[in-house]
Amino acid sequence: MPGEIPLIGEKFPEMEVVTDYGKIKLPDYFKGKWFVLFSHPADFTPVCTTEFVAFSLRYEDFKKLNTELIGLSVDSNYSHIKWKEWIEKEIGVKVPFPIIADPQGFVAKKLGLLHAESATHTVRAVFIVDDKGIIRAILYYPLELGRLIDEILRMVLALQLSDKYGRAIPANWPHNEIIGDNLIVPPPATYAEAMERMKKFNCKDWWFCWEDKATSEEKALAESFLERAAKKPEKLLGE
Repeated sequence: MPGEIPLIGEKFPEMEVVTDYGKIKLPDYFKGKWFVLFSHPADFTPVCTTEFVAFSLRYEDFKKLNTELIGLSVDSNYSHIKWKEWIEKEIGVKVPFPIIADPQGFVAKKLGLLHAESATHTVRAVFIVDDKGIIRAILYYPLELGRLIDEILRMVLALQLSDKYGRAIPANWPHNEIIGDNLIVPPPATYAEAMERMKKFNCKDWWFCWEDKATSEEKALAESFLERAAKKPEKLLGE
């Protein structure tokens, strides 16, 4: 049974939110699309500013994965609008997605983003929601640590590939230390199936089998996210 705070595998809670794009009903606003809702402690803070710039620079990559972005903090719409204006003027990057204004903390409380009773700022969280409105992943980061946006892209891609092929994704994919860029075959349901698996797939044992399912284009896309995350920018923005 769903609890007060939504969990992985549950439907994203229905709510109407106020944003700098107007009122939006979630999750219906993104019907047929995946979306990433990410909360930040406050506008006009250094770590959050770096994150919003990074999300904005990768917005087209998210769109290619049929995924939209929406931010959230306890700040007002006026603050969001001014902050976006500042980022575009001072950093040279336009923020192309809405931000939820939640000054009373109603949305944050519903999503479990105020982790202490005395908290006045939302934690740095990420909800990855699929095209059916189901929460597929939830991430939490401390105030002092900014998110690695390319890893969030890799997660969206990997979850979509898991749905597409009915396979699990190994650690560090597509650079797994045991099976490389292959995908893991789910466990067998019967004894007979277990005995047949080593004839059908590459296996270490009947419970650990894999196959080459993802296309070269899908693997290359995951590679590009990893490469960008490891690459030092040629020039710093806003200089």
